[in-house]
Amino acid sequence: MFLIAVSSSAALAQSGTGTGTGTAGGSKGPSAGGLPSLGDGELSVAVERRIGDRIATSIYRDPDYVDDPVLGDYVQGIWQPLLAAARARGELGAEIGERFAWELFLVRDRSLNAFALPGGYFGVHLGLIGTVTSSDELAAVLAHELSHVTQRHISRLMTQQSKQAPWMIAAMVLGAMAASKNPNAGAAAIVGGQALVAQGQLNFSRDMEREADRVGFGVMSDAGYASRGVSSMFEKLQQASRLNDNGSFPYLRSHPLTTERIAEAQARVQLASAASAQSAPDKQAFDDRAQLLHAMMAARARILAAPGVDGLRSQASEARRRVAALPAQPAALSAATARDAGALYGGALAAAQLRDYGAARSLLAKLAPLTADVASASKAVSLLGIEIDLMEGKVPAAASTLDISKATSRAELLTEARALTAAKRSSDVAQALQTWVAVHPRDALAWQLLAQAYGQQNQPVRAIRADAESRAAQLDYSGALDRFRAAQTLMRSQPASADHVEGSIIDTRTRQLESTVKEQALQDKIDR
Repeated sequence: MFLIAVSSSAALAQSGTGTGTGTAGGSKGPSAGGLPSLGDGELSVAVERRIGDRIATSIYRDPDYVDDPVLGDYVQGIWQPLLAAARARGELGAEIGERFAWELFLVRDRSLNAFALPGGYFGVHLGLIGTVTSSDELAAVLAHELSHVTQRHISRLMTQQSKQAPWMIAAMVLGAMAASKNPNAGAAAIVGGQALVAQGQLNFSRDMEREADRVGFGVMSDAGYASRGVSSMFEKLQQASRLNDNGSFPYLRSHPLTTERIAEAQARVQLASAASAQSAPDKQAFDDRAQLLHAMMAARARILAAPGVDGLRSQASEARRRVAALPAQPAALSAATARDAGALYGGALAAAQLRDYGAARSLLAKLAPLTADVASASKAVSLLGIEIDLMEGKVPAAASTLDISKATSRAELLTEARALTAAKRSSDVAQALQTWVAVHPRDALAWQLLAQAYGQQNQPVRAIRADAESRAAQLDYSGALDRFRAAQTLMRSQPASADHVEGSIIDTRTRQLESTVKEQALQDKIDR
């Protein structure tokens, strides 16, 4: 859990305890954690980002990479406040803040794990989201791993392998990740997902772990998350450690617990609890609302982690059992309400995946009253209703009244785009997505949906361009260049297929990608 950080090679594991460090911004000097500076030996920010990009390119192509807008929005809602808090505290320095990616991957893997990669890329296993019992626990995990990156722990570890070329380091990281797949654990780990490090290939030093604990605790507290998230996570890890890790807790292999870490974490939580004044009813009401949404998103993660037919049937059966026990009138928000909502949400999605669409809609109808007073949860129910219709191959019932221009989140925008495309309202989709990708050019899924909308409008050149941009967004520059060239060929053979402005954009992007591909080839030659 807390995060598996990245290993550059098997040799890193044999390097012993803490090495040097730079400060959070990448500058030199002693850190607050007492770790010495590597000085000129530290891996540069630019090189680390290039290594991260290489690995990220492979992850994007892995079938276990998941781009689920609904779950993605939930995790981003936790991640972005943590980033903001790290910046405000001075942990996230200007140089790495600008040059690192700070991007999260969701990984279809049922194990309890998350990981950091070079260059500010992070991954979260669906098993982690499906197991933690609150957003506070998930924030504790993410803050800990974010701190490994802001404190340049990954750079320090990779510097120990500094005699290796950057491309070789990236290859070794990918190799370690692939080796960490455990078919007996019942989950296909992403090539890059079990992250880093098969057992014995990378362990953060004790000093690094303590520093990430300390910095991460401050970051999550400043971001507004409850300190109890840390203590409850440590309790889960302690329990797993006692029961002997069976592969479901890969974090324990690279972040072994020590009594010192546990004691320090407990002391921080006690101090924070004593100083906290957030025991008012308003705080409890907020917790109940957050818990309701978390229970639903945890259930979604468990379903998307591909539990198999038996797992889906179990989820659907549990939901039906809950329905039978529901009171005639919705009760006030409580932990019990959240558990019911999570079960019904997961049951509805499971039933839809089992193609029992009638049961899915019935469970969704029972869920709606439980979420009526929580806007975020109510919206999640509405979006699931659209998904169920699309899974059945129907035009969603809501499509006739949707106004996609009023979408307030990525999940809402992209789900409604799919619904409106099914309803042949592609002009509305294209207009909304054009506006979105202008601000979010790295959103590959949005570009893919835009390509579908253009195709429906019989605008093949624009559809090819949008497809090219989706590939570029996932760092497949060669693939993107091929698609841009295909668009140019189509324009030459069919001059009326695109206007002058679109043609100019395609020509400009083609030149940019040609330059990027050449620069990559040159850098590869230098690195080797």
